[in-house]
Amino acid sequence: MKIIALSLLFGLCSAFAPSGTNTAFLQRSSARSSQSDEASSTALNAKYKKVFVAGGSKGVGRCIIDKLIADGSEVVALVRSDESVAELSAIDGVTAIQGDAMDYKTVEGAIDGCDAAITTLGGTNEVSEESVDYKGNNHVIEAAGILGCVRVILVTSVGCGSSKDAPPPSVYEVLKDVLVLKTKAENVLIKYYTNMNWTIIRPGGLKSEAMTGNAILTEDTSAIGTIHREDVADLVVKALSSPNTERKIFSAVDPSVESAANESGAKFAE
Repeated sequence: MKIIALSLLFGLCSAFAPSGTNTAFLQRSSARSSQSDEASSTALNAKYKKVFVAGGSKGVGRCIIDKLIADGSEVVALVRSDESVAELSAIDGVTAIQGDAMDYKTVEGAIDGCDAAITTLGGTNEVSEESVDYKGNNHVIEAAGILGCVRVILVTSVGCGSSKDAPPPSVYEVLKDVLVLKTKAENVLIKYYTNMNWTIIRPGGLKSEAMTGNAILTEDTSAIGTIHREDVADLVVKALSSPNTERKIFSAVDPSVESAANESGAKFAE
């Protein structure tokens, strides 16, 4: 049941246009290339040329790497397996470093020289302060701060921090221990690294299907729903170069995707 609930909650995605009160972007992301995509790519390429990615061997992190490369950034990816190193090293523009995010010095060495850092670490079965949900993410945050890598995006989950009441109570109870650890990592970033231009993105339930281009980022802490992994990655990469997202916390959901967690059919950021 815990594995099912984890897959229900962890995810990301959306596009941007300056908004009014509580949203970063109301305009939908486009699943096809367009002039707005090219403008976003140019902004990213000009601002962050070398981006560190933790958790890039699969899922959202892997999609993030593809989108960063498409936008012209160089990527440094920290991965553990020989297979992941071989796969990512074959991609032009990616430097794959084999190592474990649980080892601080390895993380610090990988981030050194990068302009920005993105971490999607999480999803292990271990629930303790020694788990990657807290310790691994904390290593990325700490190393970025020490090295002067001041742009950091932390991907956690709906149900963390101020969004605690968004998931159904039954789901929250199953995931509570993991969500508390992710929240602890969020708090380290918010409270102690005030010199960073950080962003926290909390995806809803994740699905591995084609990008819809309809996902959104919202500051509405009650937002709950489902989002495709590629859409989350699209939102993360666009948020990286958007001043509207700096020092803010967002939930990432897709109003166009049906979700059992959003039985009321509530609309967010519209």
